[in-house]
Amino acid sequence: MRILFLCHAFNSLSQRLYSELAARGHRLSVEYDIADTVAEEAVALFRPELIIAPYLRRAIPESIWRQHCCLIVHPGIVGDRGPSALDWAIQDGEQTWGVTVLQATGELDGGPVWAAETFPLRRAKKSSLYRHEVSEAATRVVIRAVERFAAGGFVPTPVDDADPAVRGRVRPLMRQADRAIDWQHDETARILARLDAADGFPGVADELFGESWTLFDGWPEDTLRAGKPGDVIAWRETAILRATVDGALWIGHLRRRDAVDSLKLPATQVLAEQLATIPEAPLDSYFPSAGRTWQDIHYEEAGRVGFLHFDFYNGAMSTRQCRRLQAAYRWAQQRPVRVLVLMGGRDYWSNGIHLVSIEAAESPADESWANINAIDDLAEAIITSADQITVSALQGNCGAGGCFLARAADLVWARAGVLLNPHYRNMGNLYGSEYWTYLLPARVGVDGAQAIMRDRLPMNAAAGVAAGFVDACLASDAQAFRIDVARRAAELAAAPDFTARLQAKRAQRLADEAAQPLASYRAAELAEMQRNFYGFDPSYHVARFHFVHKTPNSWTPRHLAIHRDLGWSVPP
Repeated sequence: MRILFLCHAFNSLSQRLYSELAARGHRLSVEYDIADTVAEEAVALFRPELIIAPYLRRAIPESIWRQHCCLIVHPGIVGDRGPSALDWAIQDGEQTWGVTVLQATGELDGGPVWAAETFPLRRAKKSSLYRHEVSEAATRVVIRAVERFAAGGFVPTPVDDADPAVRGRVRPLMRQADRAIDWQHDETARILARLDAADGFPGVADELFGESWTLFDGWPEDTLRAGKPGDVIAWRETAILRATVDGALWIGHLRRRDAVDSLKLPATQVLAEQLATIPEAPLDSYFPSAGRTWQDIHYEEAGRVGFLHFDFYNGAMSTRQCRRLQAAYRWAQQRPVRVLVLMGGRDYWSNGIHLVSIEAAESPADESWANINAIDDLAEAIITSADQITVSALQGNCGAGGCFLARAADLVWARAGVLLNPHYRNMGNLYGSEYWTYLLPARVGVDGAQAIMRDRLPMNAAAGVAAGFVDACLASDAQAFRIDVARRAAELAAAPDFTARLQAKRAQRLADEAAQPLASYRAAELAEMQRNFYGFDPSYHVARFHFVHKTPNSWTPRHLAIHRDLGWSVPP
């Protein structure tokens, strides 16, 4: 079928549904919800058989839903209505939640139901739930709804608010007054629930050192406790530790509330002056702490397999984070293991260089240059590893340079629900580095590499395997994926041909180096990147500014809105 996506932005859920439906042979086009007239024009141009709204912030125009079947993907249980569905569920401590696909009508979130599914609500940040449980459930219910529509004859079920079996209800937009923290009375669990419910957007308004901030990225702490509730009692790397009435918790990121166009930045970066008299609480080992604490890099070992975890906020990797991860990687290489698995984080493996930190730098061009060189150094360390078989295990999404950093390992195993965006051009025609000109053609061929870079479309794990970019697509359930990774890695380490495989890896690296030195790939890539950072064309700097400041979309990119391609028309 021809299916039009109407969405506020092409976010992770929109991309997941796009890739899943495209894999099933549907012809898809996307239009950003900029104005009623823009959406109406998209419908007229594409003449869709079905319209899906995976992520909207306002109602579909009546002129569209009256004439076309429009399916809304709502991250709530049947009967739930309102724009803060997941926020209320997390903050209220719901045990189960769900996703509902309903038909657009004149009543917001009140249309008849095409498909719905519930799931246990894990105690986690909103963004994590959205990228795992919500994404998985939404994929299943949308596919079910599309199949029902295609088959014809299905009658969606109206929601009876009087039915006692319907738990959902109308709830308003959650405001900062609903999220407020009382540090003198609220226990740690209650504060974390508020931070989790506001994670990503909009954060929790609060006061720190006499200034107004928005708080993000909360983490529990089990061992460090001291000071009056609300006080900052310690710091570590990017996070600060605040005392509560019954313990303490970490806060990783802050945004100034009283500054125009303020950015969400690491807490220790924006509070550097205030933290001068606050003690540091460094970790003395890469091995996990005995109790829960915030640790963005940690290492585990099972037999002859090492697992290096790095959980960086939103998958962005600053210059310092790249250097720290490279040091951890070099340390892990000295451990008595045969296989080294790079686990990334639960929600992201890596999204490449840290665009927000770059934007906040005194010289964004200089910081871009430092950051790309730091991540290149890390990629080189992985590529040239000679004593272990390396595996990138993608639990979470991966984008831009993060995709090629992952591909620097010998093997890439991806969770079935993961999305890959292995391209750079959306960031102002950025050329990219991380040795992609060496790594990508070797996996997918020259033509395949050009297509990936040109098309700029999301790729799910199965498509990654089909293209040759990914070596294996494993279970979609996060826990099952980690179990499968551990099993496969152990089998690899114990395999009778392990030594021969390692020798073949070394021989291939020597042959590649003889054919074209690794340094020459990097030099050519960085020559292009230097033009991006310092040249006369400011496209990268403009695109980065709009990205980090979340400037509202004014148009839909042509590679998504295929109905707007010049000379293209839909056959009647």
